[in-house]
Amino acid sequence: MKYILLFSLLFISAFTPSLVCAHSLLPAPQRVVWKKGVFSPKNGYQITYDSQETRTNVDRAQFPLEQDNKAVDSAPGRVCFFVLPANYCSEAYNLRITPDSLIVSANSFIGFLHAKSTLEQLEDKDGCYPCCVIEDEPAYGWRGTMLDVSRHFFPISFLKKQIDVMSSYKMNRLHLHLTDAAGWRMEIKRYPRLTNFAAWRTDSLWKTWWNDGKRHYAQEGTPGAYGGYYTQDELRGLVRYAQERGITIIPEIEMPAHSEEVLTAYPELSCTHVPYKQADFCPGSVATYDFLENVLMEVMDVFPSQYIHVGGDEAGKASWGDCPLCKQKMKEEGIADVYGLQAHLIRHFGQFLKKHNRTLIGWDEIIDSTLEESSAVMVWRNVEAANEAIQLGHDVVLSPGAFCYLDGYQDSPDSQPEAYGGYRSLEMVYDFVPDKGITPSNRKHILGIQGNLWTEYVPTASHAEYMLYPRLLAIAEIGWSGTAEKDFPEFRQRVLAQTIRLHKWGVNAFDLRKEIGNRPEVTHPIRHKAIGAKVTYHRKFNEKYCGTKETTLTDGLYGGWNYGDGRWQGFIGWNYLDVTLDLGKVMRVKEISTDFLQCSGPEIYFPAEYKISVSTDGETFAELKNTDHPVSKLPLNKIEQWGWKGRTTARYIKVEARSSAQHGGWIFADEIIVN
Repeated sequence: MKYILLFSLLFISAFTPSLVCAHSLLPAPQRVVWKKGVFSPKNGYQITYDSQETRTNVDRAQFPLEQDNKAVDSAPGRVCFFVLPANYCSEAYNLRITPDSLIVSANSFIGFLHAKSTLEQLEDKDGCYPCCVIEDEPAYGWRGTMLDVSRHFFPISFLKKQIDVMSSYKMNRLHLHLTDAAGWRMEIKRYPRLTNFAAWRTDSLWKTWWNDGKRHYAQEGTPGAYGGYYTQDELRGLVRYAQERGITIIPEIEMPAHSEEVLTAYPELSCTHVPYKQADFCPGSVATYDFLENVLMEVMDVFPSQYIHVGGDEAGKASWGDCPLCKQKMKEEGIADVYGLQAHLIRHFGQFLKKHNRTLIGWDEIIDSTLEESSAVMVWRNVEAANEAIQLGHDVVLSPGAFCYLDGYQDSPDSQPEAYGGYRSLEMVYDFVPDKGITPSNRKHILGIQGNLWTEYVPTASHAEYMLYPRLLAIAEIGWSGTAEKDFPEFRQRVLAQTIRLHKWGVNAFDLRKEIGNRPEVTHPIRHKAIGAKVTYHRKFNEKYCGTKETTLTDGLYGGWNYGDGRWQGFIGWNYLDVTLDLGKVMRVKEISTDFLQCSGPEIYFPAEYKISVSTDGETFAELKNTDHPVSKLPLNKIEQWGWKGRTTARYIKVEARSSAQHGGWIFADEIIVN
């Protein structure tokens, strides 16, 4: 009798059998008890099913069973597939492995698929499975990945590869950001200019195209034009491919903002009717509603997902207040301001999708008391936005940028490719607790979590994988296991094992073994004469980046590469850095310095002007340093210490730092050091 390995990886041809040990399972099962011994399919086995429906689900999950299975009655081992009771969720599964049996239980194709994923990780190099009992089910129903295919376009083959990887780690939502200023990526048959013009631009790199001031599009076929789009047939095929791997694809069509490409192809949909002028649809125009309804009809025809994402974020509303059509709409609907216009548009499409048995979901700027009650909110800002949405009765998907945005540096910035969103290590992603700050009674409204990869600075498929993995494994772990109790060292060991697995599959994952880590100074508090000194703020720090408020600049703690780590303090606009320290008594002073962070992606720059003054009485100040500094967007990520050295006496020290009039942006400081 010919025997084959009972289970092996079938996702893509490049995948090879896993060498990951049993105790490196990821995501970690909810309940597992390890036993002695192994089950070896090489010794022969008999296969049984408790019903034809179970067999159908097992076959659909593509367990690679022996097809020419002769003389199985005499085989010593048993492989049994059973249905779980109906009170188990559809994604749950149980495994019971003994030296002579392997029993798999689930009540759906998805459950058996998840069981297969676990068995693939359990299989050792000899094709055996360690004896254990596993009872497993997800903590959250939505475990997603968002890929921005507008800023840089990725082929269907790349998307399929990510679906394979996501499925192997029990993720179940792929959110495609299909439209944005950088290019429209889905064929809409009624509006061909969306793909023969708005899908193409004059430069392949988003950064170059965006910063050249023109941001021009190009006709398809123009020499040098960059872009692309997915045909409806390609997307239908992708949907089927994903469904067979337990993944639902969520399409996103941006409205009312991030729509420069549409409004250049069809300028009559903007308030000014002028190409290259607007980013926002005109919410006062009937044409806007007709266009978007027609687009969504074609989107729904391709994507069967319950949820349709409509964006809804960062609308500038630049022309709405002056637009005659918008003014008329406000008058007709009793809308008080332009914010009400956006709420009206989003509510309209929430109702439109509901009529077609779908559910609107959008970024948390859509939160409004008038939002269609069935609509859901994808939270990218903070827990306050989540609580606000929940209080209004809406379900939420949690995707806060501080934890779930994968476009930032995953290691020391000087060791990494250029990134957009600051510093975000694997540990920082893993530290996310979805229900932290949400009351127990409101937790039922949390649909799940999602990791987002925005691709402004991610031009290739290989680079996208480098940014996704292994950080996406932390999202998978939290979404499935819940991780109410955190143990990062243990998790990191499992990720190291899984990274080897990813590399064997041909996935360009960041090599965690080479990680440098956060700024070394973070772990070494500094002692100096101003520790604990009272700080008077003549201008207010920004509440979003307040650090520890009044104690931030004299607490002896350095900030790290992450500007949102709670140690940096942010100042912007008129509220520039302008503080006075009181040392408590007159002292001899030889050095005064300040740490500043530059992180160009979120527009954090070194100061254009830096000034230090001292006083013994708090009234008359002598200037020690006054430096003008030419502000540049380079370096992209760096921390510098600026200051003065000499000899003086002082009790009061005044420090000022201002942004440039040309670049504006933020100033971030972590400590004022006095010696």
